[in-house]
Amino acid sequence: MNNPIALLWSKIKAHEKIHVAWCVIGIVGCLMLYGVLQERIMTMPFGEGTSAEVFKYSLFLVLCNRLTTCAVAIVMLVHDGKYQEIKPVAPIWTYFAVSLSNVIATTCQYEALKYVSFPVQTLGKCAKMLPVMVWGIVMLRKKYKLGDWGLALVITSGCTVFLLTGDVKSKVSESLWHSSVYGIALMLGYLGFDGFTSTFQDKLFKGYNMTTYNQMLYTTLCSSILSAMGLFSSGQLPKAITFVSHHPDALTSMITLSLAATIGALFISYTIKTFGALVFATIMTTRQFLSILLSCVLFAHPLSLGQWVGSTMVFGALYYQGFAKKDKHGHKDSAKDGLPPKADPLKDTESGLVDDANAPLLSKAEAK
Repeated sequence: MNNPIALLWSKIKAHEKIHVAWCVIGIVGCLMLYGVLQERIMTMPFGEGTSAEVFKYSLFLVLCNRLTTCAVAIVMLVHDGKYQEIKPVAPIWTYFAVSLSNVIATTCQYEALKYVSFPVQTLGKCAKMLPVMVWGIVMLRKKYKLGDWGLALVITSGCTVFLLTGDVKSKVSESLWHSSVYGIALMLGYLGFDGFTSTFQDKLFKGYNMTTYNQMLYTTLCSSILSAMGLFSSGQLPKAITFVSHHPDALTSMITLSLAATIGALFISYTIKTFGALVFATIMTTRQFLSILLSCVLFAHPLSLGQWVGSTMVFGALYYQGFAKKDKHGHKDSAKDGLPPKADPLKDTESGLVDDANAPLLSKAEAK
């Protein structure tokens, strides 16, 4: 008797449109849920009346996220019988080095929601193209064309217009001053460290025959250790445990967020391998736009006319970049080889399509 799940999967793969739709639903659904829960956990109180509290321990959320991803990586390796991939293939310090900058970037991302709104945080991620390009020049001696700089300028300008033409304050921010100074500083910290993470990852892991799950396992394991050390040294761990013991629904939201981020990243990895960079870029750009719209509806973040103009500049540039890839790499190579164009994870990180939730899975192994 045939496995009904295997039979259903074979039917999905047999029809390209249904296959693409499956990937779209997986990526958009998981990462929009990730975005909603991220804002819910960091900005909305848990409990009612006098017992209502807002969660303040971003590093604990990072720990939950990384432990979940690490567990999924182990399960997938054991399920596939790839026991040899459980051993590290690169020096442990390289995993720790990448993990440290990744943990700092993710903590900045979550902390920023205490001061700026989710639409600001999401749109701000798109501005990472400029810092990643700068890190690429410094660390990898990369060279960029004038068009790349022009695209980065348009995206950065769009983000600036968004910030200057409407309300950017988080619901839990004490004042516009806190929002402007601390919130923007945290977003700049996120952009700098996240850009460093992807470039450093590209430099350190080059030359190692590293699979997706191997990098996923050791990067998230090292991130978990670093997060736990940070919680211990700051004295936040007992406070975070007390919080989730008083509010079990908070822990449920954190675990759900972590699973959504991990499953979404697996969908991303599969989509890049199966359909190439253009489909992935289009899906991710659309997901970011829909996440902003959903946040505006669920958490009441009305956008001004100027903010709509800024958003249009950013997403217009991202769509242009995606379709420019098609013109440059798509039809000729695909027609010749019968394969989708290969994705460059560093390029996808530059454009702001890949964020911290996906970073541990998207190594240079994906581009081989």
